[in-house]
Amino acid sequence: MQAALHVLLFLLALPPILACAYIALLTLLSARLRPPPPGGQQLRFDILVPAHDEEQVIARTVASLRKLEWPAEQYRIVVIADNCTDQTASVAREHGATVFERHDASRRGKGYALQFGMSRSAMDGFADAVVVIDADTVTTPNLLAAFASRIADGASAMQANYGVLNPNDSWRTRTITIAYGAFHAVRSRARERLGVSCGLRGNGMGFTRELLNRLPFTLQSMAEDLEYGIVLGLEGVRVHYVDEAEANAELLPSAAGSDTQRHRWEGGRFAVARAYTGRLLARAVKPRGALASDLALDLLTPPLGYIGLQVMLVAVLATLASIWQPAFLAWLWACVAMILVLAAHILRGWQLCPLGPSALLDLTRAPFFVLWKLGALFRHRRNKAWVKTRRLDE
Repeated sequence: MQAALHVLLFLLALPPILACAYIALLTLLSARLRPPPPGGQQLRFDILVPAHDEEQVIARTVASLRKLEWPAEQYRIVVIADNCTDQTASVAREHGATVFERHDASRRGKGYALQFGMSRSAMDGFADAVVVIDADTVTTPNLLAAFASRIADGASAMQANYGVLNPNDSWRTRTITIAYGAFHAVRSRARERLGVSCGLRGNGMGFTRELLNRLPFTLQSMAEDLEYGIVLGLEGVRVHYVDEAEANAELLPSAAGSDTQRHRWEGGRFAVARAYTGRLLARAVKPRGALASDLALDLLTPPLGYIGLQVMLVAVLATLASIWQPAFLAWLWACVAMILVLAAHILRGWQLCPLGPSALLDLTRAPFFVLWKLGALFRHRRNKAWVKTRRLDE
């Protein structure tokens, strides 16, 4: 019986132990990165903004992009008005954007919009590189300059830091902001330092025209950005992390309407993990398999809340078993070590996000947030198609 319980605890503890070991390494390597010197000043960019019924926010996004520190004649702001039923296209034009309108009710979603926009961009022949910005996003003025310096340094795929535009709107937005700090800033800094791919986040992505010609963007899953980053990794192309530039998107301050968004993010991630983990592991054992190894580790590492639930399950079982046999206390100490790793990772994420000490109090509600996420995944488990996030006044 004692041996069987040890085996059970080992099987239950192994996944969070491996995840925490990976997270601990990334946390230790998350010091600030030194950007490359300026370069690529002659590059021309198309900034693609996929938008479906975004008349409320598109003017702010276009205004932000018009303030970029790059010669105005060397970049275009291209709004892809995808199956819009409101005034998104006209508002975008009024504020100085080029607008590509797309109407196809049977093929809807960001993946189709991006494929359409990238194809039109290639036909126009204006841009040397393409940048993707969400319709509810404000960028830092140095975005194109930072991408150009990476391209001059040899990069063909880039990801800016993906942050939150409205971090102080509610406890929910503060909690997600801290999570973004951990998932985007901490991990991406470390993966850049390791020389592997930081992956794509969907917002603040950049690609050279040469790369898109060689490996076209043709994905329409619920996590097309994550999937394309893995496709690039399988082809030996790493995504470079651009730490000094930001693309900050608006979050819904309440649960209303945001459960479909959460399902797209996490449900799509799980689907991609099922589809690509085997291929990544097969590539990892081959020469120069570091990119694939890291991408597989990233896919196999669940969200922090889920890791925490696994650790708590092991801790409860270890505590009960230790009442019978003190030897099981070793598993409880292992759980304490994992909790400390998770806490250090979260604190490092908080340190890298624009929130003060009071935001740490919101982490006491994290268990409720994790339960809400699980509920969102369950409620929308049958949904395989893209569903627009509803904003508050909708």
